[in-house]
Amino acid sequence: MTIELSDEAQEFGKQALRALRAAGGDELVQAAESEPARRHELVAPVLDALGAWDLEPRRDPEELEAAAALCRSAGYWATPYPVAERLARPVDMDVDGLVVVAGDEPTAALAGVDLRWAAVTLEGARGEITVLPSAESARYSAFTTGVRVRPVDTEGAADVALALVLPCWTLLGMLDRAVESAREHVLVREQFGKPLAEFQSVQFQLTDAEVDRRGVDMLARYALWSIQAGREDALIDALSLRSAILDAADTIFRTAHQLHGATGFCDETPLSWLSRYSLPLRRLPFASIGTDEALAAHMGRRGPAGLFTEIGGV
Repeated sequence: MTIELSDEAQEFGKQALRALRAAGGDELVQAAESEPARRHELVAPVLDALGAWDLEPRRDPEELEAAAALCRSAGYWATPYPVAERLARPVDMDVDGLVVVAGDEPTAALAGVDLRWAAVTLEGARGEITVLPSAESARYSAFTTGVRVRPVDTEGAADVALALVLPCWTLLGMLDRAVESAREHVLVREQFGKPLAEFQSVQFQLTDAEVDRRGVDMLARYALWSIQAGREDALIDALSLRSAILDAADTIFRTAHQLHGATGFCDETPLSWLSRYSLPLRRLPFASIGTDEALAAHMGRRGPAGLFTEIGGV
């Protein structure tokens, strides 16, 4: 079992990071919040130039790794575009992207992106989506709006794991940036005549946040490998990753906001935008409790195999 991303995938992620920075970086989400209808024109040309939509993550393991690296880079800049959802598109439907939905009134962060969308439930029921007009401004909705799903088939069981895992890679990129932002802030901000970074309590908080980030980084790579290997437990591994990364996100964003103080809630800091636009990823299709319930229902009494079980068996 190899859970490290290939050199090619890592390089693709670095190139995506640079390209998005050159296109505006943090200013992309600010511009999209002001004019949600411009989301596509702000971001899609950059991704087109990278060849993002030529990737076939369902058919090629290396392209799956490149897709994950791209999602992580998009998350780093809180890129206002459904990158993971487009990369998760099914191969047997004539659509541009796929989202996982749940409940009687499904929602998705698709406002302002006029493309063909499909939806899938955890049980594998698929449908075509009509995106409904958003009732709130992007600042309060983070591009989340209601969707109407027209049932198509029940052949989507193989689609679910990837459609859950790739958005987790986007969230992982956001956690990378949140930890980095907190670290930079405490190095330059002084209190009682010395940098905040020299206070032991601050060091402990940052260490805990970094441990959480590295832990979900490892789980994200394991869940990706599980999909590559075609494991029967790929959905369980995807839900396990989602459960862990939601807990980590709560800890990391809380710590980052505490260390920034009031400035962390001001739009002059990247943390404010990251935190706000991480919410759809953390709440949809279900939040922590819903994820844990889904994991328990699919796992039953046997428990997940887990990363270290696999390592021990090699």
